[in-house]
Amino acid sequence: MLVVSDTTPIISLLKVKRIDVLEFLFGEVYIPNAVYKELTSNQLFIEEAEKIKNSAFIKTVNIPMDDSLNMLRRATGLDLGESEAIYYADTHEADLLLMDEAKGREVAKTMGLKITGTIGILIAAYREKYLSKEEILRIISILRNSGRHISDQLFRILIDEIEK
Repeated sequence: MLVVSDTTPIISLLKVKRIDVLEFLFGEVYIPNAVYKELTSNQLFIEEAEKIKNSAFIKTVNIPMDDSLNMLRRATGLDLGESEAIYYADTHEADLLLMDEAKGREVAKTMGLKITGTIGILIAAYREKYLSKEEILRIISILRNSGRHISDQLFRILIDEIEK
């Protein structure tokens, strides 16, 4: 299974100290260079950067800046990390793209890519009995308190899933 990730789902899981969920669910997760740089270059998050650098299951891939990638960026207004993630997922026929940002998800969906975000990852981990209802509620509380936006609709879907 080829899984490609943008920055935000990884940041969210780092915030709640559950990056292990990605390895459990997917084995390996591929991130483009721009995503790797976003995850490791901020001096305020050195500990999180080290986790990325030392995660054997996170594989960094080089995305050469070509005309197609450049055109995708210009046409959509997406940042380099989102553009590279979508581009790599599309050109390598990824099974899944991990992305939270609405605009990037819209572009990826238009291109026919299968997408899930942080909430979908949490639901999958719950269904696989890797995370408990209590852990999910704790994670959501941390994410909301740290300023991560979770729409009411997505929150309701998550609660409905763990209340079954």
